Amino acid sequence: MAAALATVTIWGAWIALTRKGVTTGLAPVDVALLRYSVPSLVLLPVLWRIRPALKQAGARRSLVMIAGSGAPFFLVCSTGMALAPAADIGALLPGTMPLFVALFGSLFLRERIGALRLLGFALIFAGAVAVAIGGIGHEGAWRGYPLLLGAASMWACYTLAFRRSGINAWQSAAIVNTGSILLLLPVLFFSGTSRLLDAPLHDILLQGVVQGLLSGLLALVCYGAAVRRLGASNAAAFAALAPGLAALFGVPLLGEIPSLLSLAAILIVGFGVALASGAIQRGR
Repeated sequence: MAAALATVTIWGAWIALTRKGVTTGLAPVDVALLRYSVPSLVLLPVLWRIRPALKQAGARRSLVMIAGSGAPFFLVCSTGMALAPAADIGALLPGTMPLFVALFGSLFLRERIGALRLLGFALIFAGAVAVAIGGIGHEGAWRGYPLLLGAASMWACYTLAFRRSGINAWQSAAIVNTGSILLLLPVLFFSGTSRLLDAPLHDILLQGVVQGLLSGLLALVCYGAAVRRLGASNAAAFAALAPGLAALFGVPLLGEIPSLLSLAAILIVGFGVALASGAIQRGR
């Protein structure tokens, strides 16, 4: 449970700081490069073991993990983050991840969903819908909503693929980060959208620490440990705590004050995660 809580705390700060990065001086591809290059350097001692891990996970699952939590995922969600407020991002990205994990797990892995957990997922969904309705007044925010939901479904695919792969969290991080760098380099050179050379040094260093060390490495490893110990659906359910944290971090970092509807939706999502994770049932 500690690993899951550490993950969502990092995610809450990451949402606000990523939005800050892509709405100030950096392009999404720049932030993505910082996110995956820094962990790749840190994981150099692990890279020599990546071949056995790739063989154990299999090519298909490895590709799903790279797409679901690597560069494709990040480019989709960071583009959506540039359009939507932090509170909305928290509700529609980590807030809906448990729904997609449960849906895909039920469809493809035949995982059972009990009545209390089903109610929890329904509340999470209702909270996400409420945030989306409240965001209609934000000019252009609605364009980011489909991207954020798409990114949430991609992360759900990563969650289930990692659980079935049989590899550990460090091996998964090495595969995801190395594969992402290989995908990003052509995009960086040929897209012409990079603003990395013109960005202030302090912005680059801040995003390097937040994206590379905290989100790209520590959060990924903690999340992998949570999936191993709690199960895919239960671990993903903790991600729904991130909306409140994202809204909280968004106040000092972005100057974004959540509306009353957003705050109500965050409370609904928080109660939903308590049901979906099984915490209330276990407490009885």
